[in-house]
Amino acid sequence: MLISRFIGMAFFPFADTTEPRYAEIARWMAETGDWITPWFEPGVPFWGKPPLSFWAQAAAIKVLGLSEFSLRLPSWLATIAMVWLVWRLARQIWDVQTAKWSSLVFATMALTYISAGAVMTDSFLALGTTLALVSFCLVMSGERGPWQWLFFIGVVIGLLSKGPLAVVLIGIPIVSWLLLFRQEVGSLRKLPWWRGSVLTILLAGPWYVLAELKTPGFLDYFIVGEHIRRFLDPGWAGDLYGSAHDQPKGMIWVFWFWASFPWGVVALMGLVVGWSQGRGLDVMRKAVSVSGPCFLLMSALAPMLFFTVAGNTLWTYVLPSLPFTAPLIGRWVAKLESGWLFRGRAVMVGLVPLLLTVFVGVAATGWETLKTEKKLVLFYQQTREADDSPLLYLDDIPFSARFYSQGAAREVTEEGVIDMQQQGDYRHLYLAVPRDWSARQVAELTGSATRVLENRRYQLLAIEVLQGSQQSVSVASAVVRTCNMRFLLLWCLP
Repeated sequence: MLISRFIGMAFFPFADTTEPRYAEIARWMAETGDWITPWFEPGVPFWGKPPLSFWAQAAAIKVLGLSEFSLRLPSWLATIAMVWLVWRLARQIWDVQTAKWSSLVFATMALTYISAGAVMTDSFLALGTTLALVSFCLVMSGERGPWQWLFFIGVVIGLLSKGPLAVVLIGIPIVSWLLLFRQEVGSLRKLPWWRGSVLTILLAGPWYVLAELKTPGFLDYFIVGEHIRRFLDPGWAGDLYGSAHDQPKGMIWVFWFWASFPWGVVALMGLVVGWSQGRGLDVMRKAVSVSGPCFLLMSALAPMLFFTVAGNTLWTYVLPSLPFTAPLIGRWVAKLESGWLFRGRAVMVGLVPLLLTVFVGVAATGWETLKTEKKLVLFYQQTREADDSPLLYLDDIPFSARFYSQGAAREVTEEGVIDMQQQGDYRHLYLAVPRDWSARQVAELTGSATRVLENRRYQLLAIEVLQGSQQSVSVASAVVRTCNMRFLLLWCLP
């Protein structure tokens, strides 16, 4: 199922805004060799996220070259690692059959499958929290050796991919589980807390120090702004790199149904049916009375519990929940022996991969226009000549244009366009203006424009710049027309 994700990874272009924004940051990191500070654009540091995902994506560019596939591959590898961790945890708590279905359920949930081939930071956050919580559960169950240290490695991955939020998402299920199973508090001694904490500080701390020294103000914005104000203030206006995602409080629970589709919806239906048959209380009682399933439940609920009071949320915030939701559903699915769900579970395994593959195919054939500038940029690169202007976007340049032009596209104002025509430094100006601009608006900006391409959002204009004597003749003609108009107005006056 996850190999089928290669289709979208290789053929689906970056569509604004998330993927091309992060892809351009990684491309710039690979180009400049600056592995400390991710840069939003030249001269503007990106303080919104730690660099682990950008490190992985920039390294992929170095090894495989610049392409959509290479930039998406790190998320795919992170998802593969999470699938194995889900399998290992479910096998420890139950059996191999449950582990197989848990892995299938997790891999074919909507958000898991989409994020497996997307340029985003959430896959690395989920990998860190999953590694830490799975390691904790296995150590509490009696496992020793590497798992004792992998818990802290998971914390490091979380700190370097998303920041202190990872510690919160790891801490909530552990504390909740200990409150329900107080007799397990003594088991905490199985983890090397002092040496593990030192290891965590040594691995994650240096980057935070270097980032603040290189671009002062990073810690204030990242810690206070991104981790406190963003979640408490629904209309937070301090975001330097976009806009706040103002959602009703509690929307994260709706996002969970979207993210876990189709399995979350089916599980809810099964729970409702079981409750109507009088088995609901027994199921809940068993879930919280047995140590392993209870820890799974607490880990699955932690992201939603934390983000319930948040005003700025996205559906990707649910991803850390899914590796622990999947075994709970996988256990139920594995025990089925008859009924409609037993007969239809294979169909549900393939539902999301099939739907997304069809969508990618439709988009690739041009039936569905996307918010991407790939086609426009490629057309410009194939058409332009040596004495033509850079690709220009009026007032605002999309992230996908930045990425596909490899930073060569430029923003320009209307006044800037007029100045460039008067200076005559280029033979043609290639200018992207909004698609809904009328011919009259184009004529008001320039009288020598030809529309050469159109996409979902923009129309690309080729503006011929008058050179030398042609420009002088044009100016003289304009003066003559102005004088004639003034003479006509005077003649008409009484």
